Amino acid sequence: MSGKIVKVSGPLVVAEGLEDANIADVVRVGTQRLIGEVLTMTGGSAAIQVYEETSGLGPGADVVTTGMQLSVELGPGLLENIYDGIQRPLTEVRELTGETIARGVDVPALNRSRLWEFTATAEVGTEVTGGTILGTVQETSAILHKIMVPPNTAGTLASLASGTYTVEDAIGTVKTASGETVNLTMLQKWPVRVSRPYSKKFMPHAPLNSGQRIIDTLFPLAKGGTAAVPGPFGSGKTVVQHQLAKWSDVDIVVYIGCGERGNEMTDVLMEFPELKDPKSGEPLMKRTVLIANTSDMPVAAREASIYTGITIAEYFRDMGYDVAVIADSTSRWAEALREMSGRLEEMPGEEGYPAYLSSRLAQFYERAGSVECIGGDKRRGTLTAIGAVSPPGGDTSEPVSQATMRIVKVFWGLDSSLAYARHFPAINWLNSYSLYLDTLKPFYDDTFGTRFLENRARAMSILQEESNLQEIVKLVGADALSPTDRLTLETARIIREDFLQQNAFDELDSYSSYEKQLELLSLVLQYSEVCADAIAKGVTKVDALFAVGARESMGRAKSALPEVFRETYAEIARDMKYQIEEIAAGGNEI
Repeated sequence: MSGKIVKVSGPLVVAEGLEDANIADVVRVGTQRLIGEVLTMTGGSAAIQVYEETSGLGPGADVVTTGMQLSVELGPGLLENIYDGIQRPLTEVRELTGETIARGVDVPALNRSRLWEFTATAEVGTEVTGGTILGTVQETSAILHKIMVPPNTAGTLASLASGTYTVEDAIGTVKTASGETVNLTMLQKWPVRVSRPYSKKFMPHAPLNSGQRIIDTLFPLAKGGTAAVPGPFGSGKTVVQHQLAKWSDVDIVVYIGCGERGNEMTDVLMEFPELKDPKSGEPLMKRTVLIANTSDMPVAAREASIYTGITIAEYFRDMGYDVAVIADSTSRWAEALREMSGRLEEMPGEEGYPAYLSSRLAQFYERAGSVECIGGDKRRGTLTAIGAVSPPGGDTSEPVSQATMRIVKVFWGLDSSLAYARHFPAINWLNSYSLYLDTLKPFYDDTFGTRFLENRARAMSILQEESNLQEIVKLVGADALSPTDRLTLETARIIREDFLQQNAFDELDSYSSYEKQLELLSLVLQYSEVCADAIAKGVTKVDALFAVGARESMGRAKSALPEVFRETYAEIARDMKYQIEEIAAGGNEI
């Protein structure tokens, strides 16, 4: 069915004569067959969001409906790939059109000629439902791709055979209850704006180990949880997200560059093939899907990109994997919403954003979770959603930040003053929070005993006390404080500089295991206890306590080798205790 354009306003096109079209249908616009999606319908008039540059389009051009919703292709070949916001594979597009994407280019998301070795695991004659695992494909050396029955298919498995197939070849057949025979392939299509089904949703119970000490120890994120990383320009949002993508203990990462600069996506493309996954030892690209919709690409496609990314993530979650979706940034996505809302002449909300901004954000984040997958075998998968927010000037009172904070349960607030002081990750420990601490307490207590959360509570208390004491220091100076208060300031400085601060470019410091984090913080707190005992015994010249040799060793402790860090920390603790007790024995005669 086709209609005619009557109005073109940037990425918005209005067409008449599309009475049988539906909202969310994909259409082809003009002679170049530009990709668009129907946003609203009024009688036979359709408002269409075009995902490509519309210059040259004018009234009278044809608009043809496809009768399908905007969907993604799911199957072997997703991993190690880089797509644009509407899932066009950029490597293949470049081979066709050169360095710039030509308008109207139509390339399938999954390679139709590539052969995959399929190993059947399901038995012919058994009853299968949506989500039943039919077999496996070794997609990369790191990930075993599980081929599943599409969610809306059920019946008796009539045939299935191992072999070498393309994604479109039939690997078997299902006979439905109505007697119809349905061919099964390794390729599925799923509409991006509809979440994939699951059997049951659970409260997240295990933390996501990111290897970043301020995140894992102070403000943990649960697998299947939601988090936001807001901060002004230059505060390190992208660095934090790159670290999460590199080191998080998830099986698969879907990284969405939504409206960010192209050089940031280039960094990911250059680094990930070189970096080794700490769990498997394989290159990180072996378990990564990239969605690149950079700032110089059409604005409207940003709106689709996060849905494209999270639908791909749900597909891998349905296999029983732990998946992380990292969106950089949702502010750019919200700007695309604002532009389309303005061109549709809708009633604006605060700062011109549409009134439905909060509900659209919620629709994205609520697709995260820890679930029991459909398919009948009780397998579990998790999808963790992490979104960067780029408030103008770092003002988190603006609508996107506020709407996000009402939805997510972890808030890592970045601070430009920390970034300018070269303190990375520049997460402000006084403004950030995690609402998963109670949920994760059983995990920490079972794995590490009560020590992990007790250390965290003490460290947070010391950092809060330091904030209060800084006000006094500004008025009267540090020398006017009591020895105990000066010890609090020194301990807080050690926590900040030697524990929370982390060098992403140092091979030994870029990633820190839970055990190493626990022992390092315990060492810092032990130093505080031993110094407090010395002060209780009458030592008033606390500068001597702060100048012991073990204090310098503690500053280098975070770079201890992973194999020997326990022995290193134990040696520092022995030296520290001996040196401080020696000072305490001499009283103030030092």
